[in-house]
Amino acid sequence: MKRIHFLAAELFSYSYDNYRNHLGIGNVRFDKLMPEGAALLERAEKEGWSDEQIAAESDFKLEQVPYWREKIREALAVVDAESPAQLFLRGVRASVEHALSEGLDDEKSVNNLVGQICYRAADLSCVLKQEDEPLWKYSAELRSRADDISDLDHDFNFDE
Repeated sequence: MKRIHFLAAELFSYSYDNYRNHLGIGNVRFDKLMPEGAALLERAEKEGWSDEQIAAESDFKLEQVPYWREKIREALAVVDAESPAQLFLRGVRASVEHALSEGLDDEKSVNNLVGQICYRAADLSCVLKQEDEPLWKYSAELRSRADDISDLDHDFNFDE
């Protein structure tokens, strides 16, 4: 997969493996439309386009543009991470932030978040396979995040 395909997968909420499986089989949506949408939003972000300009140049309705701006920023942060470990960490953080904004207050929402984290692990596996790199190479980088949060003052109350 090329960078634009990873960006489109992030933007349109597909796992990397699922997106890869749809490439090159004549599926115009995955081969052409989604990458074009991602490229347009990335260009708009880099060039500082107005919401009106994005709506005029795309199929996005004006009232949807703020949502897509947020999605492309998140997708760029994940895809353009400095390393596969950072890609994974940023993806997990985005999933957790989304779950918290939707409400993480019952078993179903917790199970959904766990599922999203599993998808992020699968995405990391896809990236590592493409780059022909082992996970252990990023073990210290991933563990360092655990060290960062262990120093924070936590006041969790799961009974609320």
